[in-house]
Amino acid sequence: MSRQLRRVGALIALTLVAATAPGCSYNRFVAQEEAIRTQWAQVENQLQRRNDLVPNLVETTKGVAQQERDVFGQIAESRARLSGAQTPAQVMQAANAQSAALARLLVIVENYPQLRSSETFNRLMDELAGTENRLAVERMRYNERVQEYNTLRRQFPSNITAGIFGFREYPVFNAPPEAERVPRVDFSRPSS
Repeated sequence: MSRQLRRVGALIALTLVAATAPGCSYNRFVAQEEAIRTQWAQVENQLQRRNDLVPNLVETTKGVAQQERDVFGQIAESRARLSGAQTPAQVMQAANAQSAALARLLVIVENYPQLRSSETFNRLMDELAGTENRLAVERMRYNERVQEYNTLRRQFPSNITAGIFGFREYPVFNAPPEAERVPRVDFSRPSS
């Protein structure tokens, strides 16, 4: 009888482990999704900070560089797209378009030494550089959270829990293709 009792006990223990294992990974998925959402909010916070700086930078530059309307139009369009973005994918696409337009603006600034000597412009550029650095850090942290979550989602046995409860894969925030080409900006030319 004690042998049969051990078998029953082992079966009960195995059943309890099997019943609680999906619950444990479910809770991990919930916790990681919350971490991703929190980190995404930080990315959006920095994108909004940059979006708020852009009009001041554009206005400062417009007075000196009237003929560069194409770039100003691209910046305004990307800013509007970023403000109207509804999904993380739309935000990522709009943010990448804005980054590309700002990179083109920096190349244009190279042609205007009087702009480079403007205190307002330099202050705005310093703020923008700081924001871009914070944004890069927040993107990296977001991508790390997403990588942890997506890895958990694909591993056994948590992949079963993910399938049962519909935990979807999250996208990483990739740099735009034009980010591979560094714009050449030469501020060493003498001012006129």
